Amino acid sequence: MKKALLILFIFTFCNQTIVAQKETTVLSIKNTANAPIINKNIYGHFAEHLGRSIYGGFFVGDTSKIPNTNGVRNDIVDALKKLKIPNLRWPGGCFADTYHWKDGIGPKENRPTIVNQWWGGTTEDNSFGTHDFLNLCELLGAEPYLSGNVGSGTVQELADWVQYANFGGKSPMSDLRKKNGKAEPWKVKIWGIGNEAWGCGGNMKPEYYAGEYRKYATFMSDWENTGGLMRIASGASDADYNWTETLMKNIPGNMLGGVAMHHYSVIEWNKKGDGVDFTEDQYFATMKEALKMDELITNHAAIMDKYDPEQKIALVVDEWGGWYDVEKGTNPGFLYQQNTMRDAVLAGATLNIFNNHANRLRMANLAQCVNVLQAVILTDKAKMILTPTYHIMQMYSVHQDAQLLPLTINSPLYTYNGKTLPALSASASKDKSGLVHVSLVNIDSKKENKIEIDIKELGVKNVTATILTSQKLQDHNSFDNPSKIKPAVYKGFEIKKGKLEITIPAFSVVVLEAK
Repeated sequence: MKKALLILFIFTFCNQTIVAQKETTVLSIKNTANAPIINKNIYGHFAEHLGRSIYGGFFVGDTSKIPNTNGVRNDIVDALKKLKIPNLRWPGGCFADTYHWKDGIGPKENRPTIVNQWWGGTTEDNSFGTHDFLNLCELLGAEPYLSGNVGSGTVQELADWVQYANFGGKSPMSDLRKKNGKAEPWKVKIWGIGNEAWGCGGNMKPEYYAGEYRKYATFMSDWENTGGLMRIASGASDADYNWTETLMKNIPGNMLGGVAMHHYSVIEWNKKGDGVDFTEDQYFATMKEALKMDELITNHAAIMDKYDPEQKIALVVDEWGGWYDVEKGTNPGFLYQQNTMRDAVLAGATLNIFNNHANRLRMANLAQCVNVLQAVILTDKAKMILTPTYHIMQMYSVHQDAQLLPLTINSPLYTYNGKTLPALSASASKDKSGLVHVSLVNIDSKKENKIEIDIKELGVKNVTATILTSQKLQDHNSFDNPSKIKPAVYKGFEIKKGKLEITIPAFSVVVLEAK
């Protein structure tokens, strides 16, 4: 009897060990010499004239008691510099195709007002214009990305803007710039030719827009584009693959620097749900939409490969993020929403997708930077807080301009109400100094997951880790408790015989650094 019990105990123990081993996910990372570089511009941001993004966000005016440089908040500049923000897109969005840049230059008291018909119907005084934005980018050390007005503008208007910003010799536009206090040009390289031309940018058909793009692009530069402009076409919404196909087929490759694509993680456009008081059902739906980004990039890139097999043209996801109903009591047209751990794992999973598509995806812009949608910064008069998404962007900044390390992971499933999603995602890179970084995301709302990584193959020995997590998915930073969620040192791993075993808590993001 004792012998039988002993055998049963051994069998049970061995069986449990086997089950435990099965529950550990193996992550294989390849140190590949010819892997692409993760372009730093994947970590770009977006500042539209929308709600309190510019006025009351970035820009408080030079008479404000809030510390500022020529009207731009110093605390916001300092915070964004810590993100190593590579580029900033402005002035829209939908607003771009109603914006006439000459209204925003010269003495501020002489500038005409504009009604922001897209976002809240507010009247703006144009006190923040081209000089203010481009000087802001200089403060940030970021590349400006200017969105040109195609919907209600003219070819001449956009050509003049390029000359005003970039021409160093004598011309009507460079003379005007000098008269307005800027002797040397800014040399803006990144230009969007319209925005969402299929919708708020003019409700155009793709064939018509392709013709408009060719016309505008022609007059922005000379025949050889000696100014080196990166001209970006207004691209598809989500899975509109016909739009991408039509542009690639009808626009010569030497006229295209990039083709845009927009995708928001929205539950239902007419019922987006609350930014904080959401259910697990809503969380699952949001994550499903976020992970769809991988499929969208794969399919749009495959179309681009047909016409551009050398991958000279960048895919640009210049609007992405979570979109919910506005915070209760705020202007519906201002798109102000809180930012929770849901947004943190959404950002981490999306950035993993971006990193792993570095061969074609070379620029992206989180929507948006301050006080709008999935913002990294929220303000309330003089107060400012950093959101969970801010911390993810900072943790992931180590991947900027590092070489991708291709990986494979057979993720366990996050199961909810009979539906499943991959629970884990990851990306890895090696920077110029030889440091290896691995970013890991677990979207499972309840279950921790274990990962095993063979680090001998990477030639590293010492590992440290940073984690972002909290007690509840709905947790967020508030003006009363601005540091509720912030990165922390993580010790939940061990190294045995050249293999790193790490436990990733539910709804958390971990970044490993190895040398």
